[in-house]
Amino acid sequence: MDEVCEDEWSDEAMMNLVKTVTRSCEVSGEELHVMLNLRAQKKLDFVLIDIREMHEYSQSSIKGTDMLLPTSTIHQHMEELKKLSGKLLIFYCHVGGRTSQMIFILRRMGFSNIAHLSGGIDAFHGEKLKNAPLPKNTRS
Repeated sequence: MDEVCEDEWSDEAMMNLVKTVTRSCEVSGEELHVMLNLRAQKKLDFVLIDIREMHEYSQSSIKGTDMLLPTSTIHQHMEELKKLSGKLLIFYCHVGGRTSQMIFILRRMGFSNIAHLSGGIDAFHGEKLKNAPLPKNTRS
């Protein structure tokens, strides 16, 4: 990805980034960092969902995580995910294995505006939090 200051992103460049992410169903750690900065500036909207278990989240989480939706209980919250399907949903786990399976399942269920953080939280070099309070939208 080109080294572009987040302030210099045009609407077209942001749309191209979102199209690339949704087409590939993957977002790199660098792209997610840019997207989180753009979201903080209210230039981009998406939902960042951690699908790890609560104890993993408390050890380390990405600053800006909107939901904690552990894979052990996600089947109980499919209706909630369907309600969010109009937004870009970005999932992450530890190294990307659980989210790549999740993306496969959700695509078969008809979700199209979804992606996962390739390499998981381990590949993200932006701001991470230890012992962060659980997001308001935690589902267990």
